[in-house]
Amino acid sequence: MTTDATSRFDTSRFDADATARALRVDVVERPAANSLHEAAALLGIEPGDIVKTLVVKRHDGGFLLALVPGGRSIAWKKLRTVVGVNKLSMPDAATALEASGYERGTITPIGATGDLPVYADERIVGRRVALGAGRHGASAFVDADDLIAAYAATVADITDEEPVR
Repeated sequence: MTTDATSRFDTSRFDADATARALRVDVVERPAANSLHEAAALLGIEPGDIVKTLVVKRHDGGFLLALVPGGRSIAWKKLRTVVGVNKLSMPDAATALEASGYERGTITPIGATGDLPVYADERIVGRRVALGAGRHGASAFVDADDLIAAYAATVADITDEEPVR
């Protein structure tokens, strides 16, 4: 695991979870970006290799994590079908923090609180991806297949292409 030893953030929960799951993670410091394409250029990867981890609220009050590749968004009907529920929603930022232990923009399954089930879009399979590192100013690079295995993630077609803006 590669981390910046001078970081002012407590990375112990993230590091401990990655170690416990034998998950090789490379954490890279990076400046803020104003767009997906800018972030991809800063990291030297394709936009689809950046994966957003989104906290999703179930109708019963439980939560799950959805792994969504860059340039795509949750396809609610598809995700509801895979989860087997009639209603899912995006919680507000405070609720997402409470559910995952991470602020929006930093959310990752690695070290997330609550042992939340993970649903990964099938498009990340076989790729090395960058996702939240549990803190601002950093990205965690991981083999998506290893991440999926480490969290026993359900893999399915759960996204749609985002419209070009």
